[in-house]
Amino acid sequence: MKDQSPRIYLYTRYERFWHWFQMVMIVILMVTGLEVHGEFVLLGFERAVEIHNFAGITWLITFFFFVFWLFTTGEWKQYIPTTRKMFIVMRYYGYGIFQGEPHPVPKSKKAKHNPLQRLTYLTLAAVMLPVQMITGFLYWSYNSWSAWGLDFIPLGAVALVHMAAAFAILIFLIVHVYMTTTGATVSAHLKAMITGWEDVEEPESVEDWEKVYRSPSSGQ
Repeated sequence: MKDQSPRIYLYTRYERFWHWFQMVMIVILMVTGLEVHGEFVLLGFERAVEIHNFAGITWLITFFFFVFWLFTTGEWKQYIPTTRKMFIVMRYYGYGIFQGEPHPVPKSKKAKHNPLQRLTYLTLAAVMLPVQMITGFLYWSYNSWSAWGLDFIPLGAVALVHMAAAFAILIFLIVHVYMTTTGATVSAHLKAMITGWEDVEEPESVEDWEKVYRSPSSGQ
């Protein structure tokens, strides 16, 4: 019998490293950030500040490596937004998934993310993370603002934007964790992000989806 769900090596080692590294950084920054704001006592204020600052700078540096990787490998194309099949995917997550319907957009190496994921991940990588990192860096370097001519920026506004971005990322994280349970099995997507291998739809369906994103100039 023909295998109806072939397995492909979908996520590279670097993609998996970046995924889990970001998760660790977000958790560390969330916990220490809340402690700095006096929500609870776990590490102590000074220790929490030190860890928060170190994690923030580390995340900022590794983010530049991630951007470099995206553009040198061509993986940035995975994040090009599209409305093609967007509402079909939204209907699936809002209704079809509870009726046992198959996912309307199969994964492939050419299209790892469905339209909704593309828009979400692009917003995260191009808007939320840069805003969080820039405001965090400004907050961290407050004593240097005078020398940089940034005295006109209200510190309170920077702190407010930084906190708002943090909660936006927290909401994303919660939704993201839920979405990992919506695969063929509850742990299917989680295993794929650990091993790199994931079950996909029929090759014919994958090819149809890939054609949506092939550049006319690629000759494919």
